[in-house]
Amino acid sequence: MEEAALEISQFEIENRLRNLCWTVSGDYGLNIKLDTLSYSKSIYVSLYDAVKQGAFSKYFDRNAFGLYLMKKLYYGAEEQPLTSLAQLCVDSAVYQKISRERQGVQEIRKKAFADLMEYDFARLASSFIGQIRLSIMQEAVLGPRTMQSRIRRAADMLEALWETEDTMAVIRTVDALYNWLVDPHFEERRGTLDQVLAVTMDELREFRWQDYLEEEAYEENFDQYLSRVTQAATQMQEEQTEPEEKKRLRAKRILVDQEAADKMYTYIELNYGRSYLSRQEQERINRGLCRGAHEDCSLYYTDGILASMVKKNYQSEYARRARSENLKAYGHHMRVSRRNIEQLSDTLRRALTARSERETVRSEFGMIEPVKLWKVGRSPDRKLFVRELRKDSSDFVVHVLIDASGSQRRRQTLVALQGYIISEALSIVGIPHRVMGFCTFWDYTVMQRYRDYDDPKEANQRIFEFHASSNNRDGLAVRAAADSLLHRQEEHKVLIVLSDGRPNDIIVNRPNSRNPLPYSGDYAVRDTAAEVRKVRAAGISVLGVFAGEEQDLQAERRIFGRDFAYIRDIMNFSSVVGRYLQRQLDDVD
Repeated sequence: MEEAALEISQFEIENRLRNLCWTVSGDYGLNIKLDTLSYSKSIYVSLYDAVKQGAFSKYFDRNAFGLYLMKKLYYGAEEQPLTSLAQLCVDSAVYQKISRERQGVQEIRKKAFADLMEYDFARLASSFIGQIRLSIMQEAVLGPRTMQSRIRRAADMLEALWETEDTMAVIRTVDALYNWLVDPHFEERRGTLDQVLAVTMDELREFRWQDYLEEEAYEENFDQYLSRVTQAATQMQEEQTEPEEKKRLRAKRILVDQEAADKMYTYIELNYGRSYLSRQEQERINRGLCRGAHEDCSLYYTDGILASMVKKNYQSEYARRARSENLKAYGHHMRVSRRNIEQLSDTLRRALTARSERETVRSEFGMIEPVKLWKVGRSPDRKLFVRELRKDSSDFVVHVLIDASGSQRRRQTLVALQGYIISEALSIVGIPHRVMGFCTFWDYTVMQRYRDYDDPKEANQRIFEFHASSNNRDGLAVRAAADSLLHRQEEHKVLIVLSDGRPNDIIVNRPNSRNPLPYSGDYAVRDTAAEVRKVRAAGISVLGVFAGEEQDLQAERRIFGRDFAYIRDIMNFSSVVGRYLQRQLDDVD
């Protein structure tokens, strides 16, 4: 019954959107696939998609535009950035015209943009094209604003399309933006726009698209792929129908020029807060840790945008909302969370108490045992004394490292609760510990400190500032966390990593960079597993706590081996983590 109701609902949504598209275009024979998937997230995104699709078909030659995209791809352009730029151009070309004809479109557009910034901010902000889009959306929602020079230049090119009704003007703008932002040497190495447009239909149809297209399109013929590319270029946002496994394994790269590279640090500071280290300290750490698979990468240490804000912006508002959601979830699960904290702290306290008990052992020095004196001169046994040993219960230190990448967003409140439970229990029993989150934006792996080793218990509240965004370079984050542990004086060190088993990072191609392999799929899993083995070889115990999707379990096992915990239910969290920490306390002499 539920499946039938869902099908009816989906049919009604699609029918409503299709009628809107037909009404706007005036063509009731128009057959366009509309965005119904985003309807559950935002009605306005789906509505504006239907309006925009209909308007583009009304004012421009949709088929000519689609063929240009195919010809550009034929000459070697990359599909994703090309269609992303085409989306920007299509929006600029239609929204002024359709707004004059139909009242209410401008308001729908503003609400659609506001919703997109709400749930798609991190993905958009992770690329320069996405940042252009964000700036345009912010201007539409909030009014005129100051933009970076390169973003302003792109916005001006897009604004030039507001009054055009010439399809070739839209094509020329897409082509110019692609050749500027994505591949500045395209014309030199591949061909000019005139050469691209000169490709014939016979050449397109005879080309072996199966050898050229990305793997999800292997089964498509030319006509199907033409339809899909045109659809991707004219809809509201990138399609999210790609299988998760293929999405995860796909290599990602961002091409940046020197001007953008020079501004990266400022942008990181603006969106993640000022670093608590000086530039010199960070450079010293980067020289020591950013090697091998992580060359051309950088570490950025911060207390977070809420603690060290440069200025109020959308990212700071997003962080505030995330903190509010996490605190609300804690309030909802307060009894369960407190029970977990009590159970985990009791487990640790018992283990520490056992380590603190006095133990009497025979020795070659200490207090003499009169009953053993007969051995003098008669036996080689020299252990004629006894002495008391008291194990030191204060020689432990823990680092909790939390994956704060965008893939954790749907589990954000659960992950924040897990980090808080561990930290509260460790604080109660007096074990020094640090809690940090990590994500990767451009080529910076951001290490956000929620509490430091010797902070008071009150600092644990800052863990609720945890929010998920961007990508994750797990191997480098593990290396950085281990480095901080190795600088501690405690003899016994424990690293707990809360992750989803999906290391995946965008590669930023800076000028003169070494262009490392894409950090995703099997390569990233192997690198992270190797880093964990190195950390263990250095004397640090490592526990992986998994709270991801079941299809990623195998990768998590490869990374952490036997010291791996799968948390299906928050109720079991304290017992699983407690058993591991108790074992670390019991196993040490």
